[in-house]
Parts: sequence; structure tokens; C-alpha cells
Amino acid sequence: MAMALPAAFLSEDQFTCSICLEVFNNPVSTPCGHSFCQVCISSYWEGRGGGDKLYQCPLCKESYRKRPELHINRTLKEITERFKEIAIGELPAGGTGGGGREDPGAHPHHHHPPAQRPGEMPGSIFAEMLTRFQQLPTQTTHSGDPHHQVSAHLAVQAQTAGPNSPPPPYTALRRYTLSGPSDTSPSLPPCPLHLRALEFFCRTDNSCVCSVCMETAEHRRHDAVPAKRECHIKKAQLQIEEAELKELIGERQRKVEEMRNSLQQIQAAAEREIDGTVRLFSKLISSVERCQGEVLEVIEMTHRADEHRAQSLLRELEEEIAELKRRSAALGQLALSEDPVDFLKTFSALSSPPQAKDWSSVSVSSPLTSGLILRTVNLLMERFQEEMRKLPEICQRSSSDQSVPRPNPKVKRVQDYAAAITLDHNTAHPRLMVSVDGKQVHCSDRHQLVPDQPERFDRVVCVLAHQGFSSGRHYWEVEVGGKTDWDLGVASRSVNRKGKITVSPAHGYWFLSLRDRTDYAFRTEPSTNITVNVRPSRIGIYVDYEKGLVSFYNVEARVLIYTFTDSFPDTVHPFFSPCTNKSGRNEAPLIICPVAMTE
Repeated sequence: MAMALPAAFLSEDQFTCSICLEVFNNPVSTPCGHSFCQVCISSYWEGRGGGDKLYQCPLCKESYRKRPELHINRTLKEITERFKEIAIGELPAGGTGGGGREDPGAHPHHHHPPAQRPGEMPGSIFAEMLTRFQQLPTQTTHSGDPHHQVSAHLAVQAQTAGPNSPPPPYTALRRYTLSGPSDTSPSLPPCPLHLRALEFFCRTDNSCVCSVCMETAEHRRHDAVPAKRECHIKKAQLQIEEAELKELIGERQRKVEEMRNSLQQIQAAAEREIDGTVRLFSKLISSVERCQGEVLEVIEMTHRADEHRAQSLLRELEEEIAELKRRSAALGQLALSEDPVDFLKTFSALSSPPQAKDWSSVSVSSPLTSGLILRTVNLLMERFQEEMRKLPEICQRSSSDQSVPRPNPKVKRVQDYAAAITLDHNTAHPRLMVSVDGKQVHCSDRHQLVPDQPERFDRVVCVLAHQGFSSGRHYWEVEVGGKTDWDLGVASRSVNRKGKITVSPAHGYWFLSLRDRTDYAFRTEPSTNITVNVRPSRIGIYVDYEKGLVSFYNVEARVLIYTFTDSFPDTVHPFFSPCTNKSGRNEAPLIICPVAMTE
């Protein structure tokens, strides 16, 4: 049963959709409590797009990840329909039904609209509503389209409102409430030309005009609406824009807070980095000072030892010289003797040659005179200074890219020095099987019948490459695949190849080893254990002869594994050892691969 609504408490604004700015048609309510026409809110969401986007209320901007299921608000629809009925005079403003409409047949020859009673809204308002709905963008042209249905309904209502034709646009678009037309509102300023209230807004000229202005040729065909209605429309638009601006302000305020928190974190991190760096450099300075003291102590001890040895030799020489002088004086005294018996008796004792030491091969020397210690310190300092010069660049590069593991930019550079490497059959241990093209090697279970040449290794299962390097930079890659054990690096041409071999840089070997699938080490004395986070299947080896540098890379991960710096005494050759089979668990070969230039 329809409710009776007092006219004093009803106005058209209470039943207007904030999207189309018209009286509700099939009103629905969002979970946040705001109401819209069913078609309007659906079109609004569809226009914004679905997918990963949020569904927002056009007014308060409350967001929903899942599109809410909207149902027609029956109570609001009933009130809206009731308002429409009251507005067009179908029911008295305060009645509950029954009569109230004037019989159109009572005055068959009267062509003027009947006098309006309080609470009635003439049919001209429906012409406006019809025009406004027809101008709305529609999604479909089917008869089931709600916009189409509303437009058709309004057209019927407009035709039955009265026998007269619709008045001109500026008279039809006057605002009505349940209290009647609002053109007599004293709050509107007067027209400067006609002294009538500026109750209309000309959308064509974007200015307020009076009813007389609208009759002139200048405005007759213009699009005009009641000024108060246009004001309400603009205010509704302002509310939506204000809500959107508040959301934009909120987003930016949250971003400001986020940036301030980030700045605080950056400040704290910078302080930690500074404290840590100062502490490490202090340790480095202390280490250098301690090393300086140790080197000076070595020099002092060497000096003392050389001085002690020289003093001992000097004393020995002085004693020998004194003895020789005494013998020479005795011989001179004997030559002056006049007693033949005494002369002959003494002569036999003094005439035998003295037991003198051969001093021709004895010398006083010291390693200090060669400047070896100073040259060694100078070479170390040059390398240290070079690394220190690189440190700021490395830190800057690390801070600009914090991905882990970070691809090492040196991989691209070293690949420019790719060298063609082939294995030398004449150096291979008898158990090693080298392919015809010299690109692969694996360990067999028995010795091969090969000549025992001087350059062949006879105890350690290894092989050298034909190519030797005595200058420049060189790079090559070796596929290690699923092997459990291998050795890769370089060896000096002059290394011992027979019998037991001591492998270390001091003995002419610079290579990286894998044992038992997980243990990586560089062969120094003792070995230097290396932590490898990503197991490599291809190893890149880079040699810079002038710098005495050999580096190892994980090619796929583009990560540096280890670098060792030394000085090469003579020509170095690439060194390979596939190690023994270990009952078939390490039978895969080492394969020299073509170097692929990466972008």
C-alpha cells in the first residue's frame, strides 16, 4: 500500500540520481548506502572496466574488489513513484487515493491547461525529462533497455498531461516542487535590461537570462534551463569532483608519508653504511700499519743477520792475518840468525806452508741490496691502489642495481677476448682420451699406448692446450655439465710434468677445482675454499698476462666466481683435468665451447 507523503517534506532533489541527475528509475543502493538508477550505476561500472580494477561508489569512492550484487530498493522505488504521482497531480498532495484529477471531458472546447493546484507538476516537466533521457548515452537499442523504457514511459506521460502542445523549451524547463513553480523566487537578481528575475540559464551562451530575454531572437533557439536546476546539477557534479579530489589528495598524502618513511630508512641505512665503512677502513689502516711493522722487522732481522755474518768473517780474516804476520816476523828473525844449528832446527818448523783458508769465493752479500722487498711492496701497493680506485665505481654500480645475484658486467667485456683453444695430445696423461678436434677430454679406465714424451704428464690426469700466452688478454669457456670433479685454469710451460706434482701458484699452477660435486677451491698452499651459490654448468676462464690475473666465471649466471692475482714467470697454457671416473660418477668429458657473445 502506497504511503502518504506530506508535500512540505518532499522535493525533487531527494529523488534525483547523482549520475544522470534525474528522478530515480529502478533505484538500487550500494553497500556504502548511496542510491543510483540501476542503469546508471551499471553503465558507470562498465565504463570504468572490470578485470583487476576496483568498483567504486561515484560519490564516496568506497572501493570493492568484487562487483556488488545490486537489487532494486523497493521502498525507495515506491516513494519515488509516489512522488511522481503527487507531482503530476494524480493524487492529492496529502491524500491516499480516490479522485483529485479533473475530468478532461468536462471542458471539451477549452484548450488551455487546467489551473494548477498546490502539489501539481504540469506535463511540461515530462517533456524535459523525456529530452534529457533521450540524450543519455545508451548501451543497447533493444526494447528491454531501461533508458528506452523510461523514455517511452515519459513520452506517454507527456502526451496525457494535457491536450496542448509542449511549450517552448525555456518555459518547459522551469523547476517545480510540491509548492508550485519557482519563478517568483525573490532571491534571484533582476535582469539589467528587463528587470525580471534571472530565473533561466542559457547553456548556449553560458549566462543567466530572464523570461523576456528568452523570447528575443538572440536566445529563442538556445538551450535553456531554470537557473536553480542548473545550479543543483552543477553542485551535484561538484560533489563528485570533490570526492575525486579528496581521493587524489588522500593518495598523494599517503605517498608523501611513504616517501618520508623511505627517507628515514635511507638516512638510517646511510649512517649504518658510514659507520661500517669507517670501521672497516680503520681495520684496513691498522692492518697496513701492522704489515708495515712486520716488513720493517723482516728488513731489520735480515740486516742484523747479514751484519752478524759479515762481522764473523771479518774477525776470522783478522785472526788469520795476525797469524800470518807472526809467521812472517818469525821468518825474518830466522833469516838474521848466525847459529847454523839453531837455524836448521827452526827452519824445518817454519818452512812448511801455513794452513790458510781460500777466501776467493767468500763475499758479504744481502737480499736487501737487490731491492727485492721494496719492489714487492711497490707491486702490491700498485695493485691495491688499482682496486681502491675501482671501489667507488663498484659501490655506485651495486647501489643502482640491487638484484641478487647481480649479473657481473665484466662477463660481457671478457668475452671480447675469446681465444680459440685446442688440447695438445702430446701433453695428455696416458689415461686421458682427447677428441680428434682437440675440444673434448675424458678419463678412461686404462692407460693408452702413447709415446713417453718429455712434455707428457705421467702421474696426474691432466692436459695442456696448444696455445700459450706470454702477453695480452684471453678468454675461453668449458662445459663441465654434471661432473663431480674437475680442475680448470692455467699452468706455466716450465712446470714439472713427471712424477708427483705440487700444485700451487708458487709451482706454476693457477686453477680452480671442484671435488665431490659441492666443494670449490683455488689451489693455493693451503687451498682457498670458495662459496658458490649457483652451481655452474659452464666455466669461463679469463687471463690478463700483464696484470698476472686469472678469473673464473659462472657463464649462465653471469657471475664472477673467483679472481687471483700473481705474476707469471713465463708462458702460460690453459690447463684441464677431468679427474678420474670415480666408478662412472664422473665420466662426463670437459668440453671447450664456442664463446657466445651475450647482449
